Amino acid sequence: MRTTVTIEADVEEKLRDFMARNRYTFKRALNETLRRGLGSQNNKPPKPFKLEARPMGLKRGIDLTRLNELASELEIEAFLEKEDKLAKQFARKERGK
Repeated sequence: MRTTVTIEADVEEKLRDFMARNRYTFKRALNETLRRGLGSQNNKPPKPFKLEARPMGLKRGIDLTRLNELASELEIEAFLEKEDKLAKQFARKERGK
């Protein structure tokens, strides 16, 4: 079958690399790639993803649904500590002038 297709730049680059590595013509490389891609399709549905829960080692009393709030509070505390430190350094410099 003869047809015209538009191949995107990234796909063309991969196809040309495949051609060079295997010393294939464009036609052979394209057909081989299509065969591999279409042949790998199964009619079986993929296995469902299973995620097993593991203990996080957190202390009792920590509400896991509010960890984002805890992270925000810690970030604010760190910012205020840094700001306080910079203010003290600035005050020392001003006194020194």
